[in-house]
Amino acid sequence: MNELPFRQIHLDFHTSEQLPAIGSDFDADVFADSLVKAHVNSINLFARCHHGWIYYDTKAHPERRHPNLTCNLLKEQVEACQARGIKTPIYSSVMCDKYSGLHHPEWVWIDREGKQYGYDPLGAGFSPHLCLNTPFVDFLKAHVDDIFDCIPIVDGFWLDIVSPQQCYCHRCLSDMAARDLDPESEDDVKAFGWETLYRFTREMSAHIRSHDPDCLIYYNNGHIGPHVRPMVDDFSQLELESLPSYGGYGYMHFPTTARYARGLGLPSVGMTAKFHLLWGDFHSFKNRAAMEFECFLMLAMNTACCVGDQLLPAAMPCPATYELIGSVYKQVEAKEPWCRGARAVSEIGVLTPEEFTYTGRPETGMTPSIWGVSRLLQEAGHQFDVIDSQNDCSGYRLLVLPDEIQVDAALADKLEAYLAQGGALIASSRSGLNPDGTAFASDCFGVKYVGEAPYAPDFLMPTNQIGQDLPKTEHVMYERAVQVEPLPESEVLVEARVPYFNRSYKHFCSHAHTPSSGKSEYPGIIQRGKVIYFAHPIFSQFHHASPLWCKRFVVDAIQRLMPDALVETDAPSTAIFTLNEQETEGRWVLHILHYIPVRRAWFDVVEDVIPLHDVAVSVRMPQAVKAVTLEAQGESLPFEMQEDR
Repeated sequence: MNELPFRQIHLDFHTSEQLPAIGSDFDADVFADSLVKAHVNSINLFARCHHGWIYYDTKAHPERRHPNLTCNLLKEQVEACQARGIKTPIYSSVMCDKYSGLHHPEWVWIDREGKQYGYDPLGAGFSPHLCLNTPFVDFLKAHVDDIFDCIPIVDGFWLDIVSPQQCYCHRCLSDMAARDLDPESEDDVKAFGWETLYRFTREMSAHIRSHDPDCLIYYNNGHIGPHVRPMVDDFSQLELESLPSYGGYGYMHFPTTARYARGLGLPSVGMTAKFHLLWGDFHSFKNRAAMEFECFLMLAMNTACCVGDQLLPAAMPCPATYELIGSVYKQVEAKEPWCRGARAVSEIGVLTPEEFTYTGRPETGMTPSIWGVSRLLQEAGHQFDVIDSQNDCSGYRLLVLPDEIQVDAALADKLEAYLAQGGALIASSRSGLNPDGTAFASDCFGVKYVGEAPYAPDFLMPTNQIGQDLPKTEHVMYERAVQVEPLPESEVLVEARVPYFNRSYKHFCSHAHTPSSGKSEYPGIIQRGKVIYFAHPIFSQFHHASPLWCKRFVVDAIQRLMPDALVETDAPSTAIFTLNEQETEGRWVLHILHYIPVRRAWFDVVEDVIPLHDVAVSVRMPQAVKAVTLEAQGESLPFEMQEDR
């Protein structure tokens, strides 16, 4: 594939039929020139929205043309942008289409109670959702044909709201029966929903490519995770929608997702938006510092940048919005030479629990353990990828299995082979147990499963091996451990000390939990060879409560297994370090970001930029270094080589 444009806009246009004079102020030259001035080089433009309306002079579906549209909007937008070298992928909605739901109820997804999925007759929204196992798909293919017929040059398609369904319409019930699937089994219904989704993307991509084999194609459901792997050939790129203020994403969703997406073999685009809160938050503006941080983090994670906006009904862009975007995209453009063709240099692979927990909605994929491990490693400056059991793990020096990674026979064999080749591993809590949760899948973890620990909270006593810089006294572990017994040749690094009793109505002490009795009844941290096992769900606990001692325990364990990390620094934990290689340029690029999200509302806000001063950084290099420069300024920095650092 040719390189994706770095400076993109996603221009929503979900516009009610109750608004008058749609496109009445549109001027194609002013529209496109405002994008050029804002340093934009690609924009997603609307063919059809969640309301179900079409925004061009459609030949196939004139009844769906927005009733108040005053111009051939999409065609004029495309022509003006392309004349200025701006790419114009075309957006159309899939499962969210209010017009289709109202006029074709036979196309609607039916839930287990026989109701239209998501439908509220008095609700202010786009429901109901549509079923991908109905003639609705035939309409979508005809809609694609119509776009190719009506729009001279189609750069690509951005198809929105494409997710697995759990539908009980008569077609789905009939097809499940034909496949010997039981509609009374929730697992069978879910499996059929995934099958339906994968069939849809496969057939739709083939249909689009029959028109243009090089057409860009992306299907969006708000999140990229292991569920994308079976349909990765149906995409041309991956797009990581991640508004920190929307839907619980926060500022850890994007970097965690990007670390996974880059292992799927496709180029990626990061997507935020100019809105302060959520999509369609008209006349709101993201803080400039926040937009800088979000776009620069995209560059650091080797993705192109995309900022979402929504065009107002009169169809002219807001000058203040594009001044804001342009002020950031000018800086992005200056940084692009150090981002083109870059790949991440990572030494730790983190297995994602999403492989076992994702159900099809963005908010269900990210569990506390993956949030916690990602933030902990990021704060510690470690270079890591997020992977699943299908990834090749041989290139990593260390694997981390956070809290809840099921290990079947195939994964157990893979981990044992990895360790035999010199790899190292950290596992915690229930990670390593077989899918039944009854025993550890391999002796490589160094422990035997007993059951749940009898006490919670309990306490870990730091030692000179783990928790070296912590006070040598009990540190509370809020979440219940797994009780294990060490196998022969395993070393207990830290014992768990237990309270006098668990808190209950029968006996309690003080406001929270009972203090330590000083007795040790089971191990807390165990090492066998190059494997360290934490009995507690330490990464979930770090996400929920952020105890510094949990970070120190893990950082010491990593140091014990991997004593010479790629990047070492004395910078504050609020700084983010990502290391990339530009092989064709013969250089490595270390991105350092220091934007601090602050909880000022029900979500985190970035408002101020706090510079870093006098920060020391050491990077382990595979060969001699000729020069170190601060870019894009081109300023030479003093450096020295000490052995391979």
